[in-house]
Amino acid sequence: MHSVALAVTDGTPLFELAAACEVFGVDRDLVSPWYGFTVCGSGGAEVGGWLTAGVRHGLDVLATADTVVVPSLRAAEDTPLPELVDAVRAAHDAGARVVSLCTGAFVLAAAGLLDGRRATTHWEHTALLAERYPRVRVDPDVLYVDEGSVLTSAGKAAGMDLCLHLVRTDHGAAVANALARCLVVPPHRPGGQAQYVPAPVSHGRGHALADLLPWITARLDQPLTVRDLARQAGMSSRNLARHFTAVTGSSPLRWLLVQRAHRAQELLETTDATVELIASRTGMGTATTLRRHFARLFGVSPEAYRRTFRGGGLPR
Repeated sequence: MHSVALAVTDGTPLFELAAACEVFGVDRDLVSPWYGFTVCGSGGAEVGGWLTAGVRHGLDVLATADTVVVPSLRAAEDTPLPELVDAVRAAHDAGARVVSLCTGAFVLAAAGLLDGRRATTHWEHTALLAERYPRVRVDPDVLYVDEGSVLTSAGKAAGMDLCLHLVRTDHGAAVANALARCLVVPPHRPGGQAQYVPAPVSHGRGHALADLLPWITARLDQPLTVRDLARQAGMSSRNLARHFTAVTGSSPLRWLLVQRAHRAQELLETTDATVELIASRTGMGTATTLRRHFARLFGVSPEAYRRTFRGGGLPR
């Protein structure tokens, strides 16, 4: 069982902490075994400004975990607790994957884990992170950054995006998507998506593309053009592009390509279909086209991806 330890200190905001608890701390029988989840910190720590956390394990337990999650600080301007910084550094030295949500990145930076690495945090605090830790390559325009053993996210909902990304990495797209349905959140927002878009990112019902997006995902195997999508939505191509940017943070064709790539991920994980057949089923046309886009989006070939997720085993 892959163990996840959540670090709680006095003043930890509630939102990011709750996201990690919901993702890693609740076993919804999606796959067995799920994560072993432990909350670590100082007893009596105040969470969210009004709740007292009943923490049974000290920060030293972080060093025994496979993954350590560091949620937000009470304020980005605060100096990270030395005991927390030391415990996070010790965990990483012991081989743990270390993850920060929002301003938790300041803890990782103080521990030296972000030196020479790309990292992000809430857009309001990226300038401060870059100023305070000049050796960190701060990217203010993304939802999260995956540097392998060290991962950072932007604020609030981006923390949930990163947690789901970890589940996708560990258990595959089908499990991550099933969990997203349980949580009633979008199954996947790429880490490179901009932190700010003109309207909330939503795949629910309260936007102009509410009927169109499911229509598209049911037809990923078909050749679809922007004109086809605009006709189905009953709007001009220019108006369609404006709504796509507002709702998804992406252009129509970019969004369509990403959906096709994720459908390819699921088919690679759950079927024995050839790459050529998967290319056809996802509207990519040819295996060459699928391989090109897949490698650009995910950094590996479809064949390597299948071997990884069919081989099983969570990373230490």
